[in-house]
Amino acid sequence: MLDKSKKTGNSNFSEEEIARFDALADSWWDPSGKYKTALEFNRARLTVIKTQLENHFGKGNLPPDYSALSIIDIGSGGGLISEPLAALGAKVTGIDASSVSVEVAKRHALKSGVDVEYKHMLSSEAVMTGQQYDVVINAEVVEHVPDQRQLINECASLVKPGGLLILATLNRTIKSYVIAIVGAEYVMRYLPVGTHDWRKFVKPQELQAWVGDSFALKHQTGMRLNPFKGEWLTTPSLSVNFIQAYSKHE
Repeated sequence: MLDKSKKTGNSNFSEEEIARFDALADSWWDPSGKYKTALEFNRARLTVIKTQLENHFGKGNLPPDYSALSIIDIGSGGGLISEPLAALGAKVTGIDASSVSVEVAKRHALKSGVDVEYKHMLSSEAVMTGQQYDVVINAEVVEHVPDQRQLINECASLVKPGGLLILATLNRTIKSYVIAIVGAEYVMRYLPVGTHDWRKFVKPQELQAWVGDSFALKHQTGMRLNPFKGEWLTTPSLSVNFIQAYSKHE
């Protein structure tokens, strides 16, 4: 459950959303569990993220020196993105508004022997520390917060000059409603009913406007599921799930 001791004067979270993810937390890492399709999605998403890191910091030729990279994963959940990047050698901080998710992530990282710093905190609190990072990741979070522009603004402010901002969410289209809500929640039961509110889905151009002029859009790609093989693939279409990578001007 949400830790009520957290200060809530300037909190950009929904208690209903946090409670929903608390209930999911222990299932996130189970490869044979009911959310295995979401795990497959995460693997495909990680491939895109690592490619963008290599293109940006390794100049597209060599893998970057991950040990030289500081990364913050905002809305890190059970650590599905944070832990694999830390396993490559990066210095990773994962923050989440759900104390339960943070504890799940900590326990899994300890079991895996991977060094990740997890914190129960909000992006606004991270901004107040004054620290910036080479890479800021915000994946599948913006569609769950009340003030979406505020969250993206905070993510952008946490990126070092010359750094990378990676955003992933769902597009607000008729197709996304049919696939991500009707299909994924009601028909296939890949996710619990009510996980998403279509009205909170975000169009790519809206994200770009919120990121602001201090950034350049470097890459964007869609993600689609092959239902026959259970595999997630990249696609030029941004009509449902999509990922964007922005570089911050020096």
